[in-house]
Amino acid sequence: MIPVLAISAWSGTGKTTLLKKLIPALCAKGIRPGLIKHTHHNMDVDKPGKDSYELRKAGAAQTMVASNQRWALMTETPDEAPLDLAYLVSRMDHSTLDLVLVEGFKHEAVAKILLFRSDAGHNVNELTLDEHVIAVASDVALSLDVPVLDLNNVDVIAEFIVEWCAV
Repeated sequence: MIPVLAISAWSGTGKTTLLKKLIPALCAKGIRPGLIKHTHHNMDVDKPGKDSYELRKAGAAQTMVASNQRWALMTETPDEAPLDLAYLVSRMDHSTLDLVLVEGFKHEAVAKILLFRSDAGHNVNELTLDEHVIAVASDVALSLDVPVLDLNNVDVIAEFIVEWCAV
């Protein structure tokens, strides 16, 4: 089973900013990360006017767009139950990955690093430290029952994740 680690925080705390730095840091340490990003918005990876968009809108339940550099599978799910993280992880090619990072999905029962930024408009007492939280990355010193990592030190966070993956 491939390890799954969520990076969770309130909106505006810097999840994407951290992940944009963390992914290359993990790659430099020999970890091949995959990523699943959750959004609450009605998102579309395709563009109106493109052939793939028009064919998908014509009624294809699944559309794959492929080139020599990458491929993407779009699946229409208008009548489906809410997203299931385990199902999404199972769709990834585990033979090319050492870890699946997840942005969002904060209510899922997976290992999590919570982010806390002092100027993001929340109080540290609002953090939900359940049994799935393996650490908190913060820009201020905190006294918690889990490891507290420096939010501004990506190398320390990456090393923590590498050690966590090795367990």
